[in-house]
Amino acid sequence: MTTDPNIRTNWTREEAEKIYNLPFMDLLFQAQTVHRTYFDPNQVQRSKLLSIKTGGCAEDCAYCSQSARNGSKLSASKMIEVQRVIAQARKAKEGGATRYCMGAAWTSPKERDMAALTAMVEGVKDLGMEACMTLGMLEDDQVIRLRDAGLDYYNHNIDTSERYYSEIITTRTFADRIDTLNRVRESGIKVCAGGIVGMGEQQMDRIDMLVTLATLEGHPDSVPVNMLIPIPDTPLADVEPLDPIEFVRTVALARILMPKSHVRLSAGRTDMSDELQAMCFFAGANSIFVGETLLTADNPEEDKDSALFNKLGLIAMGVGEDGSICEKKLVSDTARDLSQAVAQKNPPIPNLTRSAV
Repeated sequence: MTTDPNIRTNWTREEAEKIYNLPFMDLLFQAQTVHRTYFDPNQVQRSKLLSIKTGGCAEDCAYCSQSARNGSKLSASKMIEVQRVIAQARKAKEGGATRYCMGAAWTSPKERDMAALTAMVEGVKDLGMEACMTLGMLEDDQVIRLRDAGLDYYNHNIDTSERYYSEIITTRTFADRIDTLNRVRESGIKVCAGGIVGMGEQQMDRIDMLVTLATLEGHPDSVPVNMLIPIPDTPLADVEPLDPIEFVRTVALARILMPKSHVRLSAGRTDMSDELQAMCFFAGANSIFVGETLLTADNPEEDKDSALFNKLGLIAMGVGEDGSICEKKLVSDTARDLSQAVAQKNPPIPNLTRSAV
């Protein structure tokens, strides 16, 4: 368990709702103050995501083009070759990515897949990058084999609140997802877990989703916040778009509840203006996916991201001299002084950052 008194795992829905519904400027101020305590506010991690097995998934996730059950016409493919994955990872590193994420569309890996999966992890690690995978549910022995191969992160999103979950997915339970997260965390692999907003859920569902993550025994090291990309022929193809301010509130709440986690601005960036993305970075997002696609959905191209970074004065987190990823760099003197100054003039909202008595 963490010894940092500011890192809580006992958040309540009432506390989180109070934070979420603060006056917008107060919410952003609080989120940015928390962000500057643990991160350099001008650094953003760049990760790359590759679909290593696309389509034909047996799950019925209503948002997903890869489901064989929800009406999508995306055809299934076999898992791609190990060497092709490594070649793509090398290209991603040359483009500035420090973490390489590999995703497969299935309920869980089969025994025949494990040798190739561990070889992919080992190959990515040999490049000096962090390795991340998202493969669905895992058994204990699969977790151990991936850990021993050097897997740094395992992504397994909870997608939404427990209440709304059955409206989106019926082929696996919310508890199944939590069990997988616990299994991964207990093995020593870092957890990457977030969700999707804009799926027709209520405000309280977004709050409850983040409270679930923030009250796990250990906070996820990465928290992807995805804006739904409506995919033709899926059940959510015609869902009403989420108000952008509600999205920023979600990012800010994630930052405040989970101060040390990387909050990743994930799917949906293609349709976000520069101004909306900038607001999300100010609210505490400090990780993005780079490249033209996210599994099967579009993503901003490299030059567009570079232009945005230049416009905002952001820089990419890099790789240290020892080959390690410089994720949690010390904040600059200016950022630290500013954080201390605003904390003195505007102390944090009571009971939002310290354990309740």
